[in-house]
Amino acid sequence: MEQDFLREDEWEQVILVGVETSDAYVREGDFERSMEELISLAEACFMKPVAVVTQKMEFINKGLYIGTGKVQEVKELVKTMEAGLVIFDNSLTPSQLRNLQEELECPVMDRTNLILDIFESRAKTREAKLQVETARLQYLLPRLVGMHEALTRQGGTSGSMSSRGAGEKKLELDRRRIEHRLSELRRELEEVSEERMIQRKKRQNSRLPLVALVGYTNAGKSTIMNGLVQKYVGDDEKRVLEKDMLFATLDTTVRRINTGNNRDFLLSDTVGFIDKLPHSLVKAFRSTLEEVKNADLLLHVVDYSDEYYREQMQTTVETLRDLEAGNIPVITVYNKADKRDDGIEYPKLVGDKIYLSAKENLSLNALTELILEKIYADYVTVTFLIPYEKGGLVSYFMENAQIISQEYKENGTKLTVKCYPADREKYSSYIIED
Repeated sequence: MEQDFLREDEWEQVILVGVETSDAYVREGDFERSMEELISLAEACFMKPVAVVTQKMEFINKGLYIGTGKVQEVKELVKTMEAGLVIFDNSLTPSQLRNLQEELECPVMDRTNLILDIFESRAKTREAKLQVETARLQYLLPRLVGMHEALTRQGGTSGSMSSRGAGEKKLELDRRRIEHRLSELRRELEEVSEERMIQRKKRQNSRLPLVALVGYTNAGKSTIMNGLVQKYVGDDEKRVLEKDMLFATLDTTVRRINTGNNRDFLLSDTVGFIDKLPHSLVKAFRSTLEEVKNADLLLHVVDYSDEYYREQMQTTVETLRDLEAGNIPVITVYNKADKRDDGIEYPKLVGDKIYLSAKENLSLNALTELILEKIYADYVTVTFLIPYEKGGLVSYFMENAQIISQEYKENGTKLTVKCYPADREKYSSYIIED
């Protein structure tokens, strides 16, 4: 659960740059939201934005992304503010990256690279580290051309290279090294994926429903996870990292929530989504996100206090669709309702929606009941009369069904239970009219 965080006075000073074009930001307020999010992303990577530069343009400058006048403005700010890095809100081409670094005389990074850096700093497990490295190399590979002048230098012609005439370009060598490392990473990830598949099959064999927390980063998924773990498990070691920061948690965790009377379920928490989430990250984390795809129920957690919560919801829906998880039943959890002054009392249920504050016990109670209602909706109420010589069957129901009543009759044990339809069919010979 522990994670190292830098003190704010140790954060690197950075300048943020964004360009608003009519074709890139369709809805009013999208550009402002994107820039606000860029500030939060920088802070999540322990960087302190000391200036924000924006520009409206009809078309992006192919060579420098921004206009030449803005380049000079940013260059002056770099010197004045003593910034160590300039971050752009959208992806830069290799030539734009190279040109900007030359003009600004300062390191330059784009949004995708920033998100990759955050993921790299958060990755703790072997699987997460492999996935982030894979995404990093997939991002880098098509950007090798023109990224650095050094990449086009010819390799040496002596020794083992002498048979190749003038030698290979450094660009080709770097590409070969990356492709070789990607092959190694794929093999390692396949091994980890097989281990995860074995764990997943064990959970499926237990017949416990799987509930997956999904949603925009920093919506409160980890807070809900920890609240339910504390309430129904009571083991602090089972808690996950919880911090008011984008992508504070990265690794997928699964916890068994023990609500009593055989109404347990598995709850998984995984990486949050974000607008413009790099495709390479989604692709690299696909095996981890399989937990979402295999869930019986999704809890779509929404930061109801955020003025852009509707846009964040849409991003989550689109990401779930990309993961082929768009048809799984969903409960929409409007979290942080206590921070929103709109007169809505909470906890409040409206169909498959619930308004709540994940830090309050009443909200967690209401959410738990809604979850149980959904995941055990197909349970049927049945009364069995089980002969005493079939005591093992009684034990089975005690462990795998919700017991409503139990009576000892002359010719056997009378059990009224809520159970799976399959169990009713399998043991139909013991059914009696109650």
